[in-house]
Amino acid sequence: MALLRHLRILAGGIRERSMTPTIKAAFATSDRHRVDQHFGAASGILIYAVTPEQATLIEFAQFGALEQDRHEDKLAAKLALLHGCAVVYCEAIGGSAIQQLLTVGVQPLRVESGTAIPALLAELQAGLRSDAPAWLNRSIARQRQTPDRSEGRFAAMEAEGWQD
Repeated sequence: MALLRHLRILAGGIRERSMTPTIKAAFATSDRHRVDQHFGAASGILIYAVTPEQATLIEFAQFGALEQDRHEDKLAAKLALLHGCAVVYCEAIGGSAIQQLLTVGVQPLRVESGTAIPALLAELQAGLRSDAPAWLNRSIARQRQTPDRSEGRFAAMEAEGWQD
């Protein structure tokens, strides 16, 4: 599947690491306002960085149209885009896509077609504040175990006790 357009929204300034959980959430959408797409055939994927206090749009990718069946290779571009995401919300998803997402640590969640993205973001923020579902707790734990790539490989080696 060809990626037609990919916009990454960059925030200015230097961000310090904090203990506040920040996760990335993706949404299969055609209009950037509601979840209304089958994951495999989604024409657009919107990605937010979500903390308990705010949700910030960070990426939008637009894909060409494909049939839902018989195009297993169409998932490669979407899986690459979702690297580091904790969850992807969609109206439907196939079994193969579910397995591939779970393998890379992304929880697929099916929601009613037309569900408003702001409502899902608010629900996710509430889960980050308290009583998170099990999949969200696993994602946060995984994130804390993985060193931040922006720190660089030498900082990660130093943290592991590597010496020259």
